[in-house]
Amino acid sequence: MADLAKILDKAYESADFADLAAAPVSALQGVSESDAEHLKAAFGIDTIRELATNKFVLWAQAINVLAK
Repeated sequence: MADLAKILDKAYESADFADLAAAPVSALQGVSESDAEHLKAAFGIDTIRELATNKFVLWAQAINVLAK
């Protein structure tokens, strides 16, 4: 299991995965409130779940895998 402290803001380190999926994208370390606002404006993304299942993210991941 990954060390969640390395990828989450401190306030979310002890949250369970269901709660993390519903957490704002700013719960991810390195994603600021401003970044989160831009994701919301550009793609309608509010939560980690929405980021993970966003069609543009999924397309980019597929292209990256196929490029290897």
